[in-house]
Amino acid sequence: MHPVLFHFGAILIPAYGAVTALGVLLALGLALRTARIAGVDANAVWNLCIVALFAALAGSRLLLVALNWTELRLHPAWMLNLAMIHHPLLAAAGAAFGLVAAVISAHWQRLPVWKTADALAAPLALGLAFEQIGTLLAGSSYGSETAVRWAVIYADPLAARWSGTPLGVPLHPVQAYAAVAFLTLSIGLLVWLPVRRQQGDAAGLGLAGAGVVVYLTELVRDPVGRGSVLNGALDGPQVAAVLMVLAGAAVLWERRATSTGIEENNV
Repeated sequence: MHPVLFHFGAILIPAYGAVTALGVLLALGLALRTARIAGVDANAVWNLCIVALFAALAGSRLLLVALNWTELRLHPAWMLNLAMIHHPLLAAAGAAFGLVAAVISAHWQRLPVWKTADALAAPLALGLAFEQIGTLLAGSSYGSETAVRWAVIYADPLAARWSGTPLGVPLHPVQAYAAVAFLTLSIGLLVWLPVRRQQGDAAGLGLAGAGVVVYLTELVRDPVGRGSVLNGALDGPQVAAVLMVLAGAAVLWERRATSTGIEENNV
């Protein structure tokens, strides 16, 4: 694969950053469309997305600096390499920072919670699809060793240096599996959005669907650095995936109960 897309002299353009940035732009464009479908102010949703993205990026990198402050203080030049580091814990921290910022922004702009969540479901899945394509090119979050014909073999030393990717070993292209799954989820949510029965349906389905994708793809990801729970029965991302599925189911149940209650009161 290609951890670096191209060079500008001594400046490297990493594949992960470039592809993820493209995914962010496409997701932002899609969010403008889904906001209108969901009946939400598109400009306000755009502002929310920008705030959440900045919080996710800044928060995850500041956390990385804080955790490695001793080493970075001794070697300040290492700060330039922070953007090359990818880890599930950093992704989780970034998601948490982004979620908090999104909630605050939605409250400040007085956006309707469930309509806004519905509008963001498909764009988030699309962004995750491109993020996984970026990890495939970079070699991060790589799959377990396999003998399948479509295995991917990394040979670029930068993949090993930046992501610890084993070189010369056939691996499951699990990032491609996840990218296809997230893209399919995004398309499904986009189709479902205009015909959903009540507000929150797309958000609940998106949350549960993303959890299913994460759980299944973790089965063929290399377990190094991903944590271990219940004596290895689950890894860290799978625990988060189970919580996502449960949260998505809770949202669907709560919205269905609310809708049923409103209908009964109207009768």
